[in-house]
Amino acid sequence: MEKINSIGRRKASVARVYLMAGTGVITVNGKVLKEYFPMANMQIAVADPLKTVEVDTQYDVTVNVKGGGFKGQAEAIRMGIARALCQINEDFRKPLKEKKYLTRDARVVERKKYGRPKARKSFQFSKR
Repeated sequence: MEKINSIGRRKASVARVYLMAGTGVITVNGKVLKEYFPMANMQIAVADPLKTVEVDTQYDVTVNVKGGGFKGQAEAIRMGIARALCQINEDFRKPLKEKKYLTRDARVVERKKYGRPKARKSFQFSKR
């Protein structure tokens, strides 16, 4: 089996995911998963698509991710892994879709408007 690649996006994060046959090692930007995401909930979020379809020890995952914060990056990686798994086997699509791993979460930060300190907040107003 050759490398299968896919892209996952979330907020400002873009993750390029490469899936290949292996032993279940996940590498993010040249580091092991536990080193890149020290928080346990982020590690679980990244590895969950593999556990959902019960192939967590059959594939090695290499990821290049940039932009955004650590939570957005973890969710972008999760989406990329789910998309790559669907390329391998179309039967994986149903359980991954039920957990909403294939749905792009398009919510991004709203832009700041002129005449305001933030997107919607107004400066303090007093009538006196």
